[in-house]
Amino acid sequence: MRDIGIGIIGGGYMGKAHAVAMSAVGAVFETNLRPRLEMVCATSDASAERYRAAYGFAHATTDWRALVTAPEVEAVVIAAPQSMHRRIAGAAFALGKPVFCEKPLGQDMDDSQAMVDAAEAAGVVNMTGFNYVRTPATQEAMRLVKSGALGRITWCRFEHTEDFLADPDTPANWRTEGRGTGCMGDLAPHPINCALALMGPIASLNAEIETVHATRPGPDGPVQVTNDDHAQMMLRFASGVMGQIYVSRTATGRKMGYAYEIHGSKGSIRFDQEDQNALHVYLVDGPEAGRGFTKILTGPAHPNYAAFCQGPGHGTGYQDQIIIEARDFLRAIETGKSIFPTFRDGMEVNRVVDAAWTSSEARAWVDL
Repeated sequence: MRDIGIGIIGGGYMGKAHAVAMSAVGAVFETNLRPRLEMVCATSDASAERYRAAYGFAHATTDWRALVTAPEVEAVVIAAPQSMHRRIAGAAFALGKPVFCEKPLGQDMDDSQAMVDAAEAAGVVNMTGFNYVRTPATQEAMRLVKSGALGRITWCRFEHTEDFLADPDTPANWRTEGRGTGCMGDLAPHPINCALALMGPIASLNAEIETVHATRPGPDGPVQVTNDDHAQMMLRFASGVMGQIYVSRTATGRKMGYAYEIHGSKGSIRFDQEDQNALHVYLVDGPEAGRGFTKILTGPAHPNYAAFCQGPGHGTGYQDQIIIEARDFLRAIETGKSIFPTFRDGMEVNRVVDAAWTSSEARAWVDL
């Protein structure tokens, strides 16, 4: 057992989640590597010092380069805007330091490809942050699909729906400006990653991407919205299976609608992140009169659950997903072998997003 110095760039929503995860992961999973919160980076001296004191870091800075080059920082977590990801990761890899980067990997395919190339050239551990695929229920769904318990998969549907911009009177803000912070840049990567994890590569797609509310209130009158609110995609996977993805930030009533449904010749599964500790399973077994979907409550028999709680049905939460990610990142560093989703896996998500934009603009099917 040894300590490892962690530097986190960004102290807001995800920066805090990663700081809490790194503080807890050693006790939860009894990891051989025990994170030491060495340095946090933020945009101002005041916020950097506030995050340092609140989260328990030894040092604070406003210069990400100072964090990356600090000898005490042995691994870097990037929770900064996507426009910064490429430069930070490249600098860390040049020093041989492992990098965990929040999604989306890069702000475009050029960035993502450069980050993958840098990671693989350096031979350094790398990981992209897709936390929702880490829930015990979704890990069990993966096992069911890959074990053949559902038979031959015939159809699937994935979604990520929220309603934080459903009200047209919600004022314009940073989320309503620029393609990278639109629905395809912000929400779509999660269900795409889930689809790739559960179903494998996507061979082709047909997408429609739309702005629902073209203008929003601003301080001096209506402001033009310059990105997308929702999108739908028809998919054909490399396996031959067809499927769908729908993403929306204007889905009234949905708060965390990361959901999927998979049909097979021997059974089906349904999952909804708003009830993240349950997996609904239907198996073609026994007489027809006794069949139906069974709500499986996750417990110690399911992946990674027992580390948090010994009681079935007591449940895990959002922060626990980040702790599982931290465990996987530390395990990858310890073994020297990157764990899904790697930077290359993150780049494949970017590739699907780019293909969706191409399809929507051309109003045509696009091969990946």
